[in-house]
Amino acid sequence: MITLRQLRYLDALARHRHFGRAAEDCAVSQPALSMQIRDMERYLGVELVERRTGDAALTETGADIARRGKQILSAVNDLADFAHHRGQLLCGPLRLGIIPSVAPYLLPRMLPALQERYPELRLELRETQTRALLDELERGSLDAVMAALPLGNADIETMALFEDAFLLAVPAGEKLSRSGKITPASIDLRRLILLEEGHCLRDQALAFCAVTNRDSVEFGATSLTTVMQMVANGYGVTLLPEIAVEIEARDSRVKLLPFSDPKPRRTIGLAWRKTSSRAADFRMLGEVVMETAK
Repeated sequence: MITLRQLRYLDALARHRHFGRAAEDCAVSQPALSMQIRDMERYLGVELVERRTGDAALTETGADIARRGKQILSAVNDLADFAHHRGQLLCGPLRLGIIPSVAPYLLPRMLPALQERYPELRLELRETQTRALLDELERGSLDAVMAALPLGNADIETMALFEDAFLLAVPAGEKLSRSGKITPASIDLRRLILLEEGHCLRDQALAFCAVTNRDSVEFGATSLTTVMQMVANGYGVTLLPEIAVEIEARDSRVKLLPFSDPKPRRTIGLAWRKTSSRAADFRMLGEVVMETAK
């Protein structure tokens, strides 16, 4: 019979494509993990893994079983959540993923409000890019994710929280155009500084500026703080989300310019698995976020 342990080991192997790294992720020895995968293959009568030197790729059948196993593991997590939190809102552990272009600006306001209203809540935070957050949400490693909508996943439920407009950040000595209106056409793409590949904020900025050749914007920073320092020192311009203005635009060497209508903006929302039994928790969390984000 297939065990949940074997499904977890197969899931780790699918993600890491390496027995050693998968074993480390699961906190077991490599021989123990390998033996469980072998037992699983014997029980199913199929080969799940192509074993190669320094690599381990799943077979087509193995990849399909890993996908189905991920759904089972997610359902088991949701079952445990239902048992642990039945009848109580926002208590116990809640694993929340949040994108880097929101976390440092929203959390200082959100966390004190949550601690005051829900002292039994133990929030566990994970800050990384949207793609990784959604993968961990699907696996059940996270309970909910806060990111820019839409997320394009039919298996998750979403709740819009607030609108976050963009401003154009330029060096303080920058001269305005004669019309005084800032539009996508008025941005010199050669001077546009954005976050590195993988950040949804980068994709949103490129979409607003109608950039078809994404390689034309070469520089990519790991944080908005780095981007804003580049702008402050005259190296270029960037799109700054309104939520980050209070922290990132305190430098007198930076000037913020509003865009003409239609103003670029993003919708920040909360997402969770449709199968989760904690939808009431997440909606209550969303209410707190909406209040603190005003």
